[in-house]
Amino acid sequence: MADTSPSSEDRFTVVIIGGGAAGISIASLLKKHRPNLSIAIIEPSTTHAYQPAWTLVGAGVVPLRKTLRQEGGLIPRGVTWIRERAASFAPDDLSVTLESGRTVQYRRLIVCPGLQLDWDKIEGLPETLGRNGVTSNYSRETAAYTWECIRHLDGGKAIFTQPPMPIKCAGAPQKIVYLASDHWRQEGSLHNTEVDFCLAGDALFGVAHWVPTLQRQMDYYGVNVRKKENLIKVDGEKREATFQIVGTEETITRSFDLLHVTPPQSAPDFVKASPLANAGGWLDVDPATLRHTRYDTIFGAGDVMGTTNAKTAAAIREQAPIVVENVLASLDGRPLKGVYNGYGACPLTVAYGKVVLAEFTYGGKIAPSFPYDQRKPSRFAWFLKTQVFHRIYWHTMMKGYSFRKTIQSR
Repeated sequence: MADTSPSSEDRFTVVIIGGGAAGISIASLLKKHRPNLSIAIIEPSTTHAYQPAWTLVGAGVVPLRKTLRQEGGLIPRGVTWIRERAASFAPDDLSVTLESGRTVQYRRLIVCPGLQLDWDKIEGLPETLGRNGVTSNYSRETAAYTWECIRHLDGGKAIFTQPPMPIKCAGAPQKIVYLASDHWRQEGSLHNTEVDFCLAGDALFGVAHWVPTLQRQMDYYGVNVRKKENLIKVDGEKREATFQIVGTEETITRSFDLLHVTPPQSAPDFVKASPLANAGGWLDVDPATLRHTRYDTIFGAGDVMGTTNAKTAAAIREQAPIVVENVLASLDGRPLKGVYNGYGACPLTVAYGKVVLAEFTYGGKIAPSFPYDQRKPSRFAWFLKTQVFHRIYWHTMMKGYSFRKTIQSR
């Protein structure tokens, strides 16, 4: 139940900022291991989304409604839900100030508000997103429009973009390239459709192990991979997209019939402006223990962290029990023994019915969960993506069940 009391100050043992994948799973795990723990979640949204499925929404595989749940139904019993936005931190006073001016005090703070999508950093994009053939699977409002654009395109020019890293689910910008191209191939229109994948970086994927496989898929569909091109402007009425050549002042403008945009992304502004941020604006935590590098009472999880792991739901699934173990140890005065190895996973949908499953840890170390060469497109991995992973999310992560067996609650 949401806390709407007029109290100007509240005190909790653990305060969690963010009620997304990280916040709910951490709160649920904490309650399982310490049922009497006083916990609050600060989260303004009333709707919770399983965002990894939005690629499938954009490809016409899953309806948007299947990815959404009511936030209130996910808040663990006994956890106070404060339906407000966090505005600032006072780590020396062990408190957080909300946008209303209300102050919430804690003994331990877990910061996991996700990241923000900076649509307005691309000139003209906010005004045309969701119409004129301009869409994005990164938006709940336009993911379904992506499918409308794909299925109604009968030849022409389709452009898909990827901004500078870091972004959430770094494979998502190219997943929809493959699925759209596969749809047009099946419909017989791919031969008269020019497809561009314009990325600000200089590699298809951050872990070299999978790059040859992904390049073969791009080649199979005849996609033009245009590296070091960063989208900076969209004119929806003219259907023109302007790119800057990274490292130069040079720009190039291309016409399009369909433009799928992955927006620039950054830590939330209230984190950037806080003493908790590193030089890049991200939450400054130890990459192993996930405790803040300067404030021992603060921990982090999820996309807001300035760590080098992939920003995916799979990463959060591994991080949550580490955070819980270390928060409880911290409260008990015990050494922090939980260690996060940087695990992340990216199921790359290279065709309808085929997925390349990339799993890796810090430094790009390969970390396969299954005994086959995961560089090969797999129907089994498609089954995991479409039938299994969302069930693990809703019925395991959100309910406070963990595959990690070493949480020491006392």
